[in-house]
Amino acid sequence: MSHPHPDLETVVRVVREAAALVMSVYERGFAVQSKADASPVTEADERAEALIVPALRRLAPGVPVVAEEMAARGEADAIGGGGEARFWLVDPLDGTKEFIARNGEFTVNVALVEQGVAVLGVVAAPALGRIFAGVRGQDAWVEDEAGRRAIRVRALPEEGATVVASRSHGDAAALDAFLAGQRVARRVDAGSSLKLCLLAAGQADLYPRLGRTMEWDIAAGHAVLAAAGGSVRTLDGQALRYGKPGFENPHFVARGAA
Repeated sequence: MSHPHPDLETVVRVVREAAALVMSVYERGFAVQSKADASPVTEADERAEALIVPALRRLAPGVPVVAEEMAARGEADAIGGGGEARFWLVDPLDGTKEFIARNGEFTVNVALVEQGVAVLGVVAAPALGRIFAGVRGQDAWVEDEAGRRAIRVRALPEEGATVVASRSHGDAAALDAFLAGQRVARRVDAGSSLKLCLLAAGQADLYPRLGRTMEWDIAAGHAVLAAAGGSVRTLDGQALRYGKPGFENPHFVARGAA
């Protein structure tokens, strides 16, 4: 069953508020703790999630919310089965390692999933002053100090692809093997879901992810990329879907223009 999308501008406003909160923690200093899986968590993760989740419940009553810190505590909403689930995926602070390293490459991610597909996404990069957003089948845009403008993936340049890779979670040997024989102009390291947004904005062409990710890490960026004309597929060529048991992704390849 198809549903009207929640108002994108309302989601943008929620993400903008969460991004401001994240920056308030970033600017004054913070403690770092470890979760059960040894990944780091900060006050910014928890406070941003505490803002976003109730706001999404008010915006779309009855739509389940799966957010990273809720999931870590075993408190994520049940999403049902059969591939028909409509639910929110939230990463209140994607790139916590980048946040801790203070390199600015962290994001706040909110996505809406319908029938396994990321259909709406908002990604804020608060330290960079950017917000990316998109609705699948409509369009994608970025907003920064210069204003708001549409974004679109680019055709593959004659010189070869600009490849983006994870700054903190890379497997250089696996990436080298994947890229062998392909025409690559340059490689760029970046943190968080910014990698997907670089493809959407026509600033890069290929993002192979050959390591572990969770659904909330990439769903919002995936929606923005899809709205801009790109794709995210598993290594066997299948469209990456959401609502999987455990919310863990297989390895995947994100592309700008085919």
